[in-house]
Amino acid sequence: MTEVASSMQQKSKHKVPIPAIIITSTVIALAVFFGLQLIFKVGVFHQPGKVIFADSLTEENQDFINDNLNLNALELKADVTISRTQSKSMLNPLPGADCAPMPGKSCETTSTKVLYDILLPVTAWDSTETSISPEAALQGTLVSIWNLNSSQKLLALDGNYYLDDLTHGAFFEYLVIEGKDESDVAMISKQLQDKIATLPAKDSILTLAQTGVTALSRRMNTRLDQIKDAKYFAVNIGEFLSSFDLTHTSNEASFSQYASGANICAKPGMIDTLTAIGIDIIELTGNHNQDCGDADAIATVEQYHDLGIKTFGGGVSSDEAAKPLEISEKGSNITMLGYNLSTGGYTLDHTPGANFYTEEKFKQDVAAAQERGDFIIVDIQYYECNEYADTNENTTCDRADSAAGDQVGFFRSLIDMGANMVVGTSAHQPQTFEQYHGGTIYYGLGNLFFDQSAWPGTTRSLVLINYFWEGKLLQTRIVPTVYDEDFQTRLMESADAAKFIQRLLSVRPAA
Repeated sequence: MTEVASSMQQKSKHKVPIPAIIITSTVIALAVFFGLQLIFKVGVFHQPGKVIFADSLTEENQDFINDNLNLNALELKADVTISRTQSKSMLNPLPGADCAPMPGKSCETTSTKVLYDILLPVTAWDSTETSISPEAALQGTLVSIWNLNSSQKLLALDGNYYLDDLTHGAFFEYLVIEGKDESDVAMISKQLQDKIATLPAKDSILTLAQTGVTALSRRMNTRLDQIKDAKYFAVNIGEFLSSFDLTHTSNEASFSQYASGANICAKPGMIDTLTAIGIDIIELTGNHNQDCGDADAIATVEQYHDLGIKTFGGGVSSDEAAKPLEISEKGSNITMLGYNLSTGGYTLDHTPGANFYTEEKFKQDVAAAQERGDFIIVDIQYYECNEYADTNENTTCDRADSAAGDQVGFFRSLIDMGANMVVGTSAHQPQTFEQYHGGTIYYGLGNLFFDQSAWPGTTRSLVLINYFWEGKLLQTRIVPTVYDEDFQTRLMESADAAKFIQRLLSVRPAA
């Protein structure tokens, strides 16, 4: 018994107590746990992430970030780097995180881009330049989309005009947010995105194309009898004019069964010429709408309205003729006013005709439009320049003082009384244009469609493409057109257009 007891006592000396094992294991586990946290800087050893500015950020970028992110209050899981990149086209898609590997990085890094600004190449308003290369643009004048205005001239970049599709034709500036934690990246990009003003989009830019005289008559009627399809006259211009939200023309010829090769009335089928250019607005200030009688003039206006085409500047009675055209689309409000002065064809009673101009009426119309906060466009049927005797180039009608009356003084007075833009729509030859007291005056747009092909001047016209954003006129792009003996209107070749614009600019009225 004594040996057995002695043996048991010896074994008990080598047995480790259970509490000691638990304590030792716990210590080792805690050591490993905290050791790993120390190595990887997590848990109690976590060091909060910080925002790092890359060298590509400008001082303006940094100020914007500092002003709109409370950097000291941000609780980030990891470092976030903000840099800047530039593209000649809008990157797609804009929002969302990108986990595609970047040089020297793995997909553990998440990045996203925030469209910060759009820089546009511009030049002097009276420049004949229309396009510029990216290299030259970077050496020239670039303005932010928020600073673009109609006193500058926007240039196409590599042939892409920004306001036409909004995805090319500019330098697109992005802030790039990168980090290892996707939630950090998402939080910062959202905070920055929320502070950037809304940029233009297709549903917020309103385009209005204004054209000059249309008179689908006389020899055009004879040509229609031959070709049997009135869309023939618009085949080279229809797609272009149809591409804008609103397309306008000043039509002087009512549709009539009495239309012939000798009068200024349009064969009924000529409506297809207008629908082929996507017409939305018909101005009725002309002096020939009653040439085939009041009944046809009234029926023509009713046909326009049945087709959903808006009219202004004339109508079936003096009351209707006097109504302004109020446009409210895509966040912009525009009032178009149309008047006839000194060319005949106006109405003062219940008969059809144009809206006769009086200063009292004009001031009332402008006051009402200003109260609504509208941009005001005034179209005027004025005296015509009739220097048609020379079949060679004749520059007489280029000038604003080439017609009877004080055209310059009268048009400028309309700006002084509150108009934002004044457009002459009686001139059969394009006339000069100018900026005046914060407004713009186009003294005459010329013929969009007519049969006057004997004189070079009367075959040309100016199309004004107005771009509105949030009620503001961003730009007016001037596009010359021309037709010949086939009466098919087309865009003027770019070199010819530049020369022609320079010719008109060279005879601007003195300040």
